Amino acid sequence: MSSLDIAEVVRRSGVPASTLRYYEERGLITSTGRRGLRRQFDGSVLEQLALIGIGRLAGFSLDDIVRVFGPQGELRVDRALLTDKADELDRTITQLAAVRDGLRHAAACPAPSHAECPTFRHLLRAAMNGDITVHEALTATNSAGRHTDL
Repeated sequence: MSSLDIAEVVRRSGVPASTLRYYEERGLITSTGRRGLRRQFDGSVLEQLALIGIGRLAGFSLDDIVRVFGPQGELRVDRALLTDKADELDRTITQLAAVRDGLRHAAACPAPSHAECPTFRHLLRAAMNGDITVHEALTATNSAGRHTDL
């Protein structure tokens, strides 16, 4: 691939120039030189930026992502790190699904107010006592959104 001016990398990737400079400082990407005052990058930088974006979306820190790229930008995949992150994402998905279900219950609850909802009152007491986790609290309604006996 041909050399890309920093402005072209910004245009094609959507990553601001300041972020590109920061990524270069952190060792995530490497410029190939300068044309005048403008940094030049190999076209492969677009793939590296896409991988960085995916990593950030998955919740990896920049330090984690730095470890994925070798000194010449080659990938060094840490499969254990990926497995751990996938497991963490599974837990997050479960928690977010519970939050969603709790919101749906609150929106559809037939009680005149949430203060009168038996599920809400029970969950509030349990949470205040530290008897249940947020996940358990939010999954205290069944899939139909009906109150359950806790």
